Amino acid sequence: MQVVLLERVEKLGQIGDVVKVKDGFARNFLLPKKKALRATKANLAYFETQRAQLETRNLEHKKEAAQIGEKLKGKAFVLLRQAGDRGQLYGSVSPRDIADVVTAGGFTIARTQVPIDKAIKTIGLHPISVVLHPEVRISVTINVARTEDEAERQARGEDVLVEQTEEEEVTVNAEALFEEGAGPKREDESAEAE
Repeated sequence: MQVVLLERVEKLGQIGDVVKVKDGFARNFLLPKKKALRATKANLAYFETQRAQLETRNLEHKKEAAQIGEKLKGKAFVLLRQAGDRGQLYGSVSPRDIADVVTAGGFTIARTQVPIDKAIKTIGLHPISVVLHPEVRISVTINVARTEDEAERQARGEDVLVEQTEEEEVTVNAEALFEEGAGPKREDESAEAE
């Protein structure tokens, strides 16, 4: 299906481009979200009359997004989740979780503005890109931790998982030292031996 784009669409084109897309993509995404019109003669004529208004509206939205992006750029947000001893989360962090924590931090964004390439399933610092406008993409850091104290330590650069593995090694070594019969003898055992 041929459509004319009403706004920039990533990996597809700019405002006013006439592109050929799959029917389902046009019917289910581009047309309902008002990102494009079918490329008919009437729609092309309508687009040309509205082109200046669409471009000025796009510039205004881009300018607003850039201002918000400057304030949001480089910020870190803490997200508390339950996790196992090795730092593996009981579940994963979704775009909705990230949008909620950023909104709680004072910046209103929707979950559709948080594209995640791969699932976040471990604790730690994760850089995430936020799309404020099709032409404005900024990066924030999501600090996934089990507690507030752990989040602060991760923010300082400490590796909270290293300490736990060292503690586990110490307990294993202590158990190896006190195998059966290797410990100190009791008085009644030493009397029986004589």
